[in-house]
This record gives sequence, structure tokens and C-alpha cells, in this order.
Amino acid sequence: QVQLVESGGGSVQAGGSLTLSCAASGNILDINIMGWSRQAPDKQREQVALITASGLATYADSVEGRFTISRNSAKDTAYLQMINLQTEDTAVYSCNLQQRDGEYWGQGTLVTVSS
Repeated sequence: QVQLVESGGGSVQAGGSLTLSCAASGNILDINIMGWSRQAPDKQREQVALITASGLATYADSVEGRFTISRNSAKDTAYLQMINLQTEDTAVYSCNLQQRDGEYWGQGTLVTVSS
């Protein structure tokens, strides 16, 4: 089992920045992918960024160039640095980890961007 705990959400004005953190604990395997997804009210969940254990990152078109995903050297914490936030970025952001024994999710953290 793996536990994921997100932090760093909050309220910011458009154009501002936030950095989210996701701390993973438990049986983390060497080969895994961590990621961030978001779900806005009345919208489908969107996977915004993924990063492999080796550091290969991919992004949704909607956040490319504004969001950066990274992991610490111990590979047990993932970060999502978000700059130039827009009102459409308002959502609950959740961390997830995929590995051989399954996929795990955090509880989510709310990001609110006001104009």
C-alpha cells in the first residue's frame, strides 16, 4: 500500500504562482509514475502532468509551459510548480502514483484562482 498526502493548495490571483507537494509513503516500488490531475466543478478529471522515476515528464497541452512537475532525489515526493495561473486552473488537484501493484490517489488539494 502507498499513501499520498498533498499540500500547497490555496487561493491566488490570476497571474500568480503556487507550488503543490505530494508526499508518498509505504511500499513505493523502484519503477513508478507519479502525476497530478485536476477536476474542476462540472468538468471531467484532467491529467495535467506525469513524471517517471527517472525524471521523464509529460504535460497536458492546457498547462504546457506554465506547470512544471518534479520529484525529489529520494523519489518519494512530487512537486507541481504552477506559474501564470488563470481562472480556468481553478480545481481540486490530486496526486497519483502508478506502479506494478496498482494506482494510488491522494485526497486532493483545492486551488482557487480569482480574476
